[in-house]
Amino acid sequence: MIDTIEKEDPVISEEEAAQYDRQIRLWGLDAQKRLRGSRVLLAGLGGLGAEVAKNLILAGVKSLTLLDHEQVSEETCRAQFLVPVTAQGKNRAQASLERAQNLNPMVEVHADPGRVEDKPDDFFLQFDTVCLTGCSRDLMVRVDQLCSQRNIKVFCGDVHGYYGYMFCNLGKEHNYVEEKPKIVKPTGDGPEAKKAKVDPNETTMVKKTSSFCTLKEALEVDWTSEKAKAGLKRTPVDYFLLHVLLKFRTDKGRDPDPQSFAQDSQLLRQIRDDVLETLAVSSDLLNDDFISYCFSEMSPVCAVMGGVLGQEVVKALSQRDAPHCNFFFFDGRKGNGMVDYFGPNQSP
Repeated sequence: MIDTIEKEDPVISEEEAAQYDRQIRLWGLDAQKRLRGSRVLLAGLGGLGAEVAKNLILAGVKSLTLLDHEQVSEETCRAQFLVPVTAQGKNRAQASLERAQNLNPMVEVHADPGRVEDKPDDFFLQFDTVCLTGCSRDLMVRVDQLCSQRNIKVFCGDVHGYYGYMFCNLGKEHNYVEEKPKIVKPTGDGPEAKKAKVDPNETTMVKKTSSFCTLKEALEVDWTSEKAKAGLKRTPVDYFLLHVLLKFRTDKGRDPDPQSFAQDSQLLRQIRDDVLETLAVSSDLLNDDFISYCFSEMSPVCAVMGGVLGQEVVKALSQRDAPHCNFFFFDGRKGNGMVDYFGPNQSP
């Protein structure tokens, strides 16, 4: 599908050049053309999905398909801003369409009220990028494996209370350019003259390549291996929390619910113990403190994670700047908004 972007060679009209003037100055005309030729699927229109949709529409992709079978609830209205409060009971994708389209009339925004689980493989192959939020582990692994075989970029993300995560798989060979300060060749004689210097007034574009693993590989690390044990200290505890929350969703078909806080808290403890035992890591890695902070989608966390996830999609499509490889974790409990990112390329 990336080849399709190049073959179409989208033309930026004068109106679009005026609309995206600031972005073109920031990352260049070629990068904006790549964005303008990109078709993106966004599954899940909760709080995180709404933030990602906003960022992609404003960035100027060619088209964005909003896929969600859920109905608008009171919690939806609190967590995301694309649905009007009068839309309760309506489909979330369809209820989000009008406000999403109004953000940028130059982007084709579509709403699909179907279930992502029911979509055949061919459905996903019509897009250049697939972004999954609020999905089960099995579905994310299935879509990631399918898309990675066709050079389609895959992003996954979720927000659970104060916690958020993002995963991206840009393929075995993702090419991009990075702007670096220009190195001035030494001139003259003497020791100082032989040292290369950085010219702060000039930059140069450096071509780079990154390789990504699949979600299945990232989640199925063998923690009994010596290599994995050596990298355990560099692995954020959020990585293991993600396993717990994905297992909860698989077992219960939903996320932890504040309406059943006591019951779900006990379930989270049990799942935590089972997951850490299965992974063959210490039970002390994840204490009980996480339980009180992983209920519902919090709007401020959605805004942070939506900004990061949207930015990573834009960087990948425009082929500008180094991407995260492969996970990004956010813990809103930390006063300074500390983030961690980790991937099998950096650890086990």
